[in-house]
Amino acid sequence: MFAVDNIDELVSRLAKHGAELVGEVVNYNNTYRLCYIRGVEGLLIGLAEDISKK
Repeated sequence: MFAVDNIDELVSRLAKHGAELVGEVVNYNNTYRLCYIRGVEGLLIGLAEDISKK
């Protein structure tokens, strides 16, 4: 799982390079937004945005 500042912007940028969102971006207890993406090489990568401080 990688910590990111803006999950929506990053998923959009990665999609331009062939990555695909697996499922959807979910809100976990109004603390984190989480998702998985699959890169062009087939690797599954988790992304987490801390929204508790926003």
